[in-house]
Amino acid sequence: MKNIYAIACFLPLLVGAQNHEQACGVFYNINELLKSEHFKPKPTDDSLSAYVFNRVMRDLDDNRILFLKEDMDLLAKHEYKIDEYITEGNCAFFTDFVVTYKKALERNIDIINEINHEDLDLNSTDSIYYSKNYFPYRTEKEQLKKLIRKKITYDVLEDIAKLSKDKDSLKAQLPSLQGAAKAKITDAYLCRAEGLLNPEEGLDKVIYHKFYAAFCSYFDPHTNYFNYNDKAAFLSTVSDENYSLGIYVSQNENEEIIVQEVVPGGPAYKTQKIDKGDQILKLASENREYAVTCASIETITNIVFSDAYKTVQLTLRKNDGTVYSVDLEKKVMRTEDNAVYSFVIGDTLPMGYIKIPSFYTAIDDKNYHGCADDVAKEVLKLRGENINGLIIDLQFNGGGSMDEVTKLAGMFIDFGPVCIVTDKNKTSKVIKDYMRGTIYDGPLVILVNGFSASASEFFTGVMQDYGRAIIAGNTTMGKATMQTIYQLQEKDPTDFVKVTIDKFYRITGKSSQYIGITPDIELPSYLDEFLPREKTEANALPNDSIKFRVRFHKENRRFFKQAVTLSEERVKNDTDFNAILSVNQKINKLYKDDKDPVALNFDGVFTDVHTMDSIWKSISVFEDKVQNPHVATPRDTYQRIMYDDFLSNTNEHRVKLVKNNLYIKEAVNILTDLYNLENR
Repeated sequence: MKNIYAIACFLPLLVGAQNHEQACGVFYNINELLKSEHFKPKPTDDSLSAYVFNRVMRDLDDNRILFLKEDMDLLAKHEYKIDEYITEGNCAFFTDFVVTYKKALERNIDIINEINHEDLDLNSTDSIYYSKNYFPYRTEKEQLKKLIRKKITYDVLEDIAKLSKDKDSLKAQLPSLQGAAKAKITDAYLCRAEGLLNPEEGLDKVIYHKFYAAFCSYFDPHTNYFNYNDKAAFLSTVSDENYSLGIYVSQNENEEIIVQEVVPGGPAYKTQKIDKGDQILKLASENREYAVTCASIETITNIVFSDAYKTVQLTLRKNDGTVYSVDLEKKVMRTEDNAVYSFVIGDTLPMGYIKIPSFYTAIDDKNYHGCADDVAKEVLKLRGENINGLIIDLQFNGGGSMDEVTKLAGMFIDFGPVCIVTDKNKTSKVIKDYMRGTIYDGPLVILVNGFSASASEFFTGVMQDYGRAIIAGNTTMGKATMQTIYQLQEKDPTDFVKVTIDKFYRITGKSSQYIGITPDIELPSYLDEFLPREKTEANALPNDSIKFRVRFHKENRRFFKQAVTLSEERVKNDTDFNAILSVNQKINKLYKDDKDPVALNFDGVFTDVHTMDSIWKSISVFEDKVQNPHVATPRDTYQRIMYDDFLSNTNEHRVKLVKNNLYIKEAVNILTDLYNLENR
């Protein structure tokens, strides 16, 4: 009997060792791939090792509520040795991380259960503190428990405070509300902790993947490790055809996941059970069930977007309380979120507007059109509406296919170079548009903001360098690198790395990498200083320029400078733009310094929760204000969507967004100025 028990105990260790050996092989292959293919490879040394170690520790316990100092001391012996482990093929160190993380999560669950059976003091004289710097690791379990109790107490009071803005009424109801709030918060804490402890892929693989991801990010922010599901989810963002359940969802004010739309003809629509407004409670796939309230965002994203989960069971609740389940099988559908669309703005002097949400492409099926062809169709529709100028909106466009953006840039210039691409060997190649002619040669304004990145910056830079368009908005992200996805092992499609292989330069030899593209006209926007641009990312490749002569013909737009001056003067005196600047000043005061301690009683938490109310209210009022009263759907589009409820509703939503957009209003004003200057 003792021998059987000994074998049973030894088996998990043996399996763990085998898993570590396989993981070490993946780690080694990633290292070799990046050394050979990355644009700017780095040595496998102590600097890499320290970065990977600290990045993984942050990922595992960013708020330092899991590990004790003794845990950190145990793991710290590996901080400067990870480079040696990789090159030697020795990954026994993974055992320390898996065992220590497991122990920390189990301790965390014990602490939450203990707190759950204790009374919370909701009228404490204690405070919760915040800092941009890390607090030290706690030395004892009781210190961790005190911290977690503080966090749970705050969250319970916050949950109650969010129920109403009537402080006195809520305070009077505090005794009757606290029980349900505590149960809700502690259940959520337990659910998250148990989900971390028992992930679908196994705790060891979670640790492996965090090390792979940290290792890749050392080279630059856009080099990433993907498992199969990660890869599928990523590709869905750069394609307009994806496996879909046929529903769009959103999160309401109670943080519930609600069905926003049911796509006609899709899997959900064919059940004749799911209605707009139904709440999703659970998802099940591959013999596992996930409660929406505690499943990780990564898990939900994978189930919804990855083609690995072809069949999904949803459990939903209708408004009348009825709970039901449906089995859905995904099918390939067009993703309207990514698709290009257009409108005509204005009545007496109509201007065209085209929104490009992303530079998608038909990755797997050449019969489908990509972004460039779709834009061309919209331009032809707008030309049929006799527009006097065109706006291309790249706000919030994070990029996509470089082939598509190269093709698109060529549609707006006669012919010539569009960029210079340089690889790791410093070999430069000029990318050209060889097709003479354009699909549109009239006045053009491009809207960008801090989320406009990569392919968006490519297109914007070409239009700016050729003098083809006025650029309005905010400085762009600052990503001027190109990536490709490699499968680590030819016969095993489970591990992938998206690798930065090239850097692209503008035809002037300058690069927008790190610094972004500066618009010709700066338009104030909310929270612009806090956006995570390239220059805020660790290990971002630096900005530089190259001496490389290319010939191109820059158009002499003689009225551009005057139009820019008129716009700057108008923006300076505009009440809405000035209101944005005023709100930003208030936000800066709140977030640039460490947050003041919050008293752990109802008065303190209520004040903290509602500090931003007036700011968010002013932003909400601004977003609901009609800026462009005359927005029309092109006739060709209207005829296509008029009998499709989903497409009609989608179009109606888009019309509202355009009507309420101040930046589009200013773009129309700029085009109007150009028209008046050219026709005076």
